[in-house]
Amino acid sequence: MRNVLTIFDKELRGYFSSPVAYGLMAFFALLSGYFFFFFVQGFVIRGMEAQMGGRSFPMDVNEWVVRPSLMNASVIALFLIPLITMRLFAEEKSRGTIELLITSPVRDSEIILGKWLAALALYAAILMVSMVDVLMLYFYGKPELAPILTGYLGLLLQGGTLLAIGTFISTTTKNQIIAAFATFGVCLMLWVLDSVSAFNQEAWAKVIAYVSVVSHFEPFAKGVVDSKDVIFYLTMIFFGLFLSARSLESLRWRS
Repeated sequence: MRNVLTIFDKELRGYFSSPVAYGLMAFFALLSGYFFFFFVQGFVIRGMEAQMGGRSFPMDVNEWVVRPSLMNASVIALFLIPLITMRLFAEEKSRGTIELLITSPVRDSEIILGKWLAALALYAAILMVSMVDVLMLYFYGKPELAPILTGYLGLLLQGGTLLAIGTFISTTTKNQIIAAFATFGVCLMLWVLDSVSAFNQEAWAKVIAYVSVVSHFEPFAKGVVDSKDVIFYLTMIFFGLFLSARSLESLRWRS
């Protein structure tokens, strides 16, 4: 565990000692803040129109503001995750330090887990930026806390899954740009697989749609924690890290 923490600390320092982490946080804050303002504005306008028209119906701030903001945050993260994972192993290869890393007295699993946890910590820090917007709702309304926390749990699990896939792809190339584009392509494919079931209701279409990361995040955005969605994300994370370990093992044998 000490080796994992050492690698974790090294990687996390590497992120925050360069403009990468701050640039990603600023990009996420700008886009998520814009969409948050857009949803709040729509919520207020709809409420004013209802009052002026003499109509009275319940308006849930979680349903009108928090939930769509979380869904948009997951979309924005789709573009950020490749930029987080592209350097994990591709940079080591381009610098020629991968041989030193894999021949050190550290197990492959410790290297991979340390790097993945550092990427996940950066992703969590990026998500925390949007918490500022959510906290502002408590000054003017009373949103429910449980669905908000559930939504962020879903974002972490979804992000952890895509980060694990990006970690594996980063082990396959020494070009960070290629790693970023390949990761984005695979993540985008896992994103749009959900649309298959919309055009076909056969068994194979439902199986393909089940692999989509979107369909498993939607319950979290609604404030529902389903064990099958948690198990899916944890299984995908394990699968991505397992492939990373096998890829790193092949590098060890070739070095």
